[in-house]
Amino acid sequence: MDPVSHLDFAHSWQAEILPRRPPILPPRRFIYPREAEEIERGALEILVRPASDAPFLATFALGFADPAAPTGLWSCPRPAELCAVAGGYAYIVDADNPQRFSHLPFRPVLEVRPLPEHRLLVFASHQSLLAWGEDGLAWQSPRLSSEGLRLIEIRGHELRGLGWDLFTDRDVAFVLDLRTGDLLQGA
Repeated sequence: MDPVSHLDFAHSWQAEILPRRPPILPPRRFIYPREAEEIERGALEILVRPASDAPFLATFALGFADPAAPTGLWSCPRPAELCAVAGGYAYIVDADNPQRFSHLPFRPVLEVRPLPEHRLLVFASHQSLLAWGEDGLAWQSPRLSSEGLRLIEIRGHELRGLGWDLFTDRDVAFVLDLRTGDLLQGA
């Protein structure tokens, strides 16, 4: 699957997803995560042009070579941050200070949902959700599913979805408060 770009939030950087590593590398290069092995195989390569410094090449280690795991670039609620997802491994990078980054705990992220009206970037795994806001990690939901979530709709400050329940072998509706991540109904 080709990488996608979703630039729903205002951002202070420019970036280009590269189809392959350039033959001439820029002087500034960063690898995420730092301890990655075999980084070149399937890595996501992004040329980032921050507002405050020289461009740099960001190389993001591939999580899973599975079309169900997204790959792409997203803007974040904080204008200096960018989100790169490579085969379901999600990274938040400060474009002005690229040594500062977070590798999100979901392995894999299965969906990334920008919610600009709530100033959140929401990540779905098989079992729960995580929201990234202007101040970093905003919240992480409790377990909402045994194995498989579907985000259905946003109503006001409520996120509605379905999670599959192992014991009943059916989908169970849930409602989360987008401000806190608290479960209001279900699961």
